[in-house]
Amino acid sequence: MKKLITTAIATTFSIAFLLLSSCKEEVKPEIDQTAELNKWFDDKYEEQLQMSPLGLTAQGRKDQYDKIDDLSKAAEEKELAWYAESTKELKEKFDYDKLNDADKTSYDLWVYQYEIMKEGAVFENMDYVFDQMRGLHTRLPSYLINFHKVDSLSDMNAYISRIKETARGIDQLIVRAKEQAAAGILPPKFAFQTVIVQTKALKDGTPVLNDMNGKIDALVTSEKITSDEAASLKEQSDKAINDYFKPAYSNLLTWLESEVDNAEATPTGVSRHENGKDFYNYRLKVFTTTGLTADEIHEIGLKEVARIKGEMMAIKEKVGFKGDLNAFFNFVNTDKQFFFPNTDEGRQGYLDESTKYLDDLTKKLPDYFGILPKAKLQVKRVEAFREQDGAPQHYSAGTPDGSRAGTYYVHLSDMNAMPKSTMEGVAYHEGNPGHHMQISIAQELESVPKFRTQAGFSVYSEGWGLYSEALAKEMGGYQNPYYDFGRLVNEIWRAIRLVVDTGIHAKGWTEADAIKYFTENSSISQGAIKAEVQRYMVMPGQATSYKIGMLKIQELRKMAETELGNKFDIKGFHDIILGGGALPLELLERKVKAWISIQK
Repeated sequence: MKKLITTAIATTFSIAFLLLSSCKEEVKPEIDQTAELNKWFDDKYEEQLQMSPLGLTAQGRKDQYDKIDDLSKAAEEKELAWYAESTKELKEKFDYDKLNDADKTSYDLWVYQYEIMKEGAVFENMDYVFDQMRGLHTRLPSYLINFHKVDSLSDMNAYISRIKETARGIDQLIVRAKEQAAAGILPPKFAFQTVIVQTKALKDGTPVLNDMNGKIDALVTSEKITSDEAASLKEQSDKAINDYFKPAYSNLLTWLESEVDNAEATPTGVSRHENGKDFYNYRLKVFTTTGLTADEIHEIGLKEVARIKGEMMAIKEKVGFKGDLNAFFNFVNTDKQFFFPNTDEGRQGYLDESTKYLDDLTKKLPDYFGILPKAKLQVKRVEAFREQDGAPQHYSAGTPDGSRAGTYYVHLSDMNAMPKSTMEGVAYHEGNPGHHMQISIAQELESVPKFRTQAGFSVYSEGWGLYSEALAKEMGGYQNPYYDFGRLVNEIWRAIRLVVDTGIHAKGWTEADAIKYFTENSSISQGAIKAEVQRYMVMPGQATSYKIGMLKIQELRKMAETELGNKFDIKGFHDIILGGGALPLELLERKVKAWISIQK
């Protein structure tokens, strides 16, 4: 299921470490715990990675290239048992008190990961199997198209095998969705409706078959296979699509259409489900890595919305706009100067300008960072079969070896939902110095055990992305005051998320309540607002990670600036934040405080 994929592909941990000198006793050498510990982590990480063929592919490896992950509940339970056994072994094998501080962080991370997974096991039926945001019905085809590289005849045979495997995976997910439905847990009707549209677009397998044929043709062009071999491969590809892919997606569509009328048309949040309140509290813990309650997060959001509105007023006055803030919202949200044409030329214009902003800011990175990413970054439009009007942009990591570039994906089906004013800030968030820089640096680290290079904490990564939007202003971005206003639109957007997400899932807000609050406090288009609110309704808690993470990083920077005074080095601060991979906020703070002590 999604949790298995997320855990296997994106959620593993790494640690910055110091090498200890070996101390020899008279009788026998004492074990070098750092070396032993890091070897243990590397061995265990490899065991974990071998559970996920898709995780291997995401990292550019071709182990188990003809398979996809086991998406059954049994596989998820097997992974939890593996974590329990590995954690027990960790505690038995290594003396925590004898570890240095960096190794203690590694130890703590491993235990933290296991404890979070164990705590979440009781909610295994609560996370929706199919929704419009994360459903594997679209992610699996996208994976094959974008990640399955074909360099040889055997690679293409593996692709064909993966079509069969994908059908098996979809069938496993249908079983799990039916179990959820039997327990009374269904996503809202709008999620069903969108998934139905997505499934219909994929059902005949055309996007995948076109990709397969294109990769076969490329093999012929590069003279790696003959024309006869290509003809045979195309025949096998077509058969795999017809015999496996189409039936699986037809089964999915049949179930979706049979269940859609049972879904609630005007739902509140997950609290409507049995154990939904406890599930939401757990999700807040996962996505913020803190003990903040829904009420506390809600209040933080309200205060941040009020503060950011004050900054927005200052820009409104600066540009000489006559009228109140809501009138200014309407102006920025509707005036033609702030939008590209809703044409292919306009879509290309969005991609080109986003690329230029990123290229210009990337040149300034050495003034603010000591560690720089090696991986390349590209800006692309989302594939048609998973594109949604007004849906949020997102980043897809490249491979650790750089063979696949990191990609900033943009939904461009409705250009009226993609204003120029927010374009610059979003590019910095998803690209440099945001997600691309943070994730690429983590993947390229050589001084840490491998499992930390693939770390995944939403509060850390999304907090860094939002911090990067503000940092870009220090670096010379947002020369257009309307685009600086767009930066604040993006920030208030994330503050609103604290209010709306907790409102929906802890305070009984409906979709209409959430849209009303969003509309009254932002200049975001109605299409984008609706897509955002519907996102929160199927992904409880995730939206709170952005602002909570940003506030913590800003708090840590202020602390460092205050305590170090003239000794504060912005490059050193950023390197200590990024130079060891993603961390829960408590461990990140511990790391920064240790750095401050060293600087003193």
